[in-house]
Amino acid sequence: MIVQRRAVSASLAVWAAAALLLTAGCSSDGGGPPGGPGRTTATSTAPGTAPSGHATEPAPPAKGSVKVLRTVADGLKTPWGLAPLPGGGLLVSSRDDGTIIRIDEKTGRKTELGAVSGVSPAGEGGLLGIALSPDYASDHMIYAYFTSASDNRIVRMLYDERKPPGEQLGAPDTVFKGIPKGIIHNGGRIAFGRDGMLYVGTGESGERGLAQDKKSLGGKILRLTPEGEPAPGNPFPDSPVYSYGHRNVQGLAWDDRQRLFASEFGQDTWDELNAIKPGANYGWPQAEGRSSDAAFQNPIAQWHTDDASPSGIAYVKGVIWMAGLKGQRLWRIPLQGTEASAPPQALLTGEYGRLRTVVAAGGDKVWLLTSNTDGRGRPKKGDDRLLELEVK
Repeated sequence: MIVQRRAVSASLAVWAAAALLLTAGCSSDGGGPPGGPGRTTATSTAPGTAPSGHATEPAPPAKGSVKVLRTVADGLKTPWGLAPLPGGGLLVSSRDDGTIIRIDEKTGRKTELGAVSGVSPAGEGGLLGIALSPDYASDHMIYAYFTSASDNRIVRMLYDERKPPGEQLGAPDTVFKGIPKGIIHNGGRIAFGRDGMLYVGTGESGERGLAQDKKSLGGKILRLTPEGEPAPGNPFPDSPVYSYGHRNVQGLAWDDRQRLFASEFGQDTWDELNAIKPGANYGWPQAEGRSSDAAFQNPIAQWHTDDASPSGIAYVKGVIWMAGLKGQRLWRIPLQGTEASAPPQALLTGEYGRLRTVVAAGGDKVWLLTSNTDGRGRPKKGDDRLLELEVK
């Protein structure tokens, strides 16, 4: 096991003809104070470097729809990460309990795998994103991003289904550590790309200057090998940093051409959806939302902070689906290449409260986790829930 030890290095406001969106970002995790796997290629070059080619790519319909097919499971406590298993079943992490459960997507039955040792939940920190190893079929490893007593870190654990419930998680091996922690802005989303590399969304932990410091791990998207080393082909030599100038990244998704998109919390003015370019600067704290400074990458869509507070995102058939916490809605953003092709569309507004994580479920379906038990929502009977949606 190689451990990385180095702290390395409104409503819709404007719709321009170039299809750049100004809609309605959010401070911290959505309000006031806190209360699929499988590697297809293994290249050494980071994806996303090819020209977008969006002029020749068809755009999906400007308007779509969502249908709630069923509640798969309810009674979940502070659910955060969601990872579908290749043979069936869904793994869900609990931010505050520090546990991972398996949900049978057919019956809703819940089985606790076990607790992840070392988790120190507080504020927005705790057990956050989870992902399956790109070689899960052979190694049965689960990766997890969590807040410890000293930092945010990434571990991997053996999942042994043959053991009794509650004892199915092996001891965590630390893959990467030293990501700044805070009561707010811990980032936490992790996902493996088809290049077999691990992508990590981090926050600046409330210390704004970290986002522009390329030697800091805070306020970044990181790209790592499965062993926690800086991935080959990264834009900065011997560094895990893939992009910087972020405030708090909690959503990562790729399109069919393996172009990376990320959602980001703003502070008081704009939340963002960004198309990620290796080595690019996304502006925080000098810029929040669109900027006239050519040194910064502009978002492809932005929202007022009351309308979004974006966490997880998923890509389905030309559309990014974005879960909103404070905004309590599911946003539909149609794409043409790496640009939005129409204004974002709000769906499910207020129907299920705060929405945390959305994951593609195959075909025209997605899984959606609510987040009303996180100290900032108003839980109703049955919260929190895992929903199955049909999206178009």
